[in-house]
Amino acid sequence: MKNRDIIIIGIQAWDIEIGSNCKNIAEVMSHNNRVLYVNTPLDRKTRWAERTTQKVQKRIRVLRGKENAVEMISPGLWVLNPATILESINMIPDGKAFDLLNRINNKRFAHEIKKAALMLGFKDYILFNDSSMFLGFYQKELLMPAHYIYYMRDNLMQVPFWRKHGLRLEPDLISKADVIVNNSLLFTEYGKKFNDHSYMVGQGCDIDAYNNDIHEFEIPEELRSLKKPIIGYVGFLSTLRLNIRLIEELARARADWTIVLVGPEDNDFKASVLHQLANVIFTGPRKPEGLPAYINSFDICINPQIINDLTMGNYPRKIDEYLSMGKPVIASTTAAMDYFADHVYLGATADDYISLIEKALKENSASKIQKRKSFARSHTWENNVNEIFKSLEMIKK
Repeated sequence: MKNRDIIIIGIQAWDIEIGSNCKNIAEVMSHNNRVLYVNTPLDRKTRWAERTTQKVQKRIRVLRGKENAVEMISPGLWVLNPATILESINMIPDGKAFDLLNRINNKRFAHEIKKAALMLGFKDYILFNDSSMFLGFYQKELLMPAHYIYYMRDNLMQVPFWRKHGLRLEPDLISKADVIVNNSLLFTEYGKKFNDHSYMVGQGCDIDAYNNDIHEFEIPEELRSLKKPIIGYVGFLSTLRLNIRLIEELARARADWTIVLVGPEDNDFKASVLHQLANVIFTGPRKPEGLPAYINSFDICINPQIINDLTMGNYPRKIDEYLSMGKPVIASTTAAMDYFADHVYLGATADDYISLIEKALKENSASKIQKRKSFARSHTWENNVNEIFKSLEMIKK
């Protein structure tokens, strides 16, 4: 698809500190189209609670007219920080009162989007909604896009914030969207319960950034003196998704292995006994462009997800990043991981992880490395976006 105007809304801001599917999708869409990426406006609670952070300070400057609401990121790609304040309404019981205030929030949001679209000369645009089920609920009626695409890539109904009102609202939003696109067959089937136009479009990976055949990566200094083998994880360290007990059992059982955890931590990880174990290394957050060097330094990559309804359908983008560098990967057995079963070692317990790591270390070979790379490197963001665009063609059939 070329020469179209596309407006993207979602639940992750452009200045998010971790990787974002939606940002990658926006960048690829902007290669041949014009794209406006819209950050969620400040709500009253966030403005007060996070008022000293750089993100909130930037948005406050926009509210006060001291900074432009629309910023060009690259030719064909703009980011909008809406100059409005939303009401903090999630604590309200589900029902009519919530719907009334949510409609008010939607109208404020739509007003800012319309202003930016007018300024940029956007017409006949496609609206792409990355899982924003509350603030995106009335946008089809308010913005009247040519097409409305709803993107599902996580089981948000297992997150209390989204579950409270989402159990009622998301099915209605799915039913009125023109197309539902998903990165998991589990979500595709869920979408089909409410909309026949629910399609699996896969997911992408920044293949070039994780290509150790064309880049030489230096071993990060903090890893150079560590005892091998190095068992590594890269990503947000959150007990909502990761099995912290499994990691602890793994570290205690194999004190001769070094476990390196790269990424920001939630409070549970910060308070965990993992920080007291000599063979567990926390690096803290690292810039996205520096992450390939860490992965390239690992002997084994892991994704020890806790197995529950939240993670069961989740497509972990880090798996493609690991495989793209040819690394042996051990991951938790979920429905979404079936897609990777020929290239990833799957287990559920600490004992599984130990035996699979030992097996992976023993049988790793040049042939296996190349097969992993070839598989992962077919998962480009360009292919992902092409599948999204193809889904729009399906509604005409």
